[in-house]
Amino acid sequence: GQVTFILTNFIMGLCTGGTVLVAQAIGAGDKESVKETISTLFTGIAISAVAITAVMIFLKDPVLRLIQTPAESFSEASEYLLITMLGVIFIFAYNALSAIQRGMGDSKRPFYFVCIACVTNIVLDFVFVAGMGMGARGAAIATVISQALSVILCMIYLAKTDFPFDFKLGSFKIYKRKLKMIFKIGMPTAIQNSVSSISFLAITAIVNIVGGVYASAAVGVVGKFNGFALMPAIAMGAAVSTMAAQNIGAR
Repeated sequence: GQVTFILTNFIMGLCTGGTVLVAQAIGAGDKESVKETISTLFTGIAISAVAITAVMIFLKDPVLRLIQTPAESFSEASEYLLITMLGVIFIFAYNALSAIQRGMGDSKRPFYFVCIACVTNIVLDFVFVAGMGMGARGAAIATVISQALSVILCMIYLAKTDFPFDFKLGSFKIYKRKLKMIFKIGMPTAIQNSVSSISFLAITAIVNIVGGVYASAAVGVVGKFNGFALMPAIAMGAAVSTMAAQNIGAR
């Protein structure tokens, strides 16, 4: 979970660059710039997801050993990480879609789709974990399916609106100038998010060494609650960045 969280936080930070560029283009009334930014972000995210999945499939066990995963939970953790890495394309895609919609001033639609995903995830957890006894593997499958559902629903909705991207294969292009700007704006946030996540991973490793599987589980549970404390600040930051960017675009 911590390993996946690092990758998710990194992509969320990078997508901030897309949010700001889209918002500035919206403020300036530049539809072509909006289209180029969306195309570049989607294409870059897709390539990143494939590359990271390929790398992590080979590195999952070394990474788990590096953070001293307890022997009792190693096989479950390895299986969980493998499945979530195979579904990382949906994690990345959802964050890209949400970032673009926020940049366009719509934060409600991403909220609706993630609500559907959350309810689906909970229901599938009961089915796969409680009902079928699939353990961590069931939890991972439930997460991937729910994330895929949110992405598919979001794409279907956007395809039926005047969204400036049609999701056809030929529309996936990278515009170098836009890619450079996305990295310039998004990379500081991505690195900031990653450093914070890596610090939690280091804490997890220490707990695994000192406390074993029970202490590890306890830290994991409390860590989930701790995440709620950060949400108001993250939400305010997302709102302010969009409003500021649109106003900068409109001069």
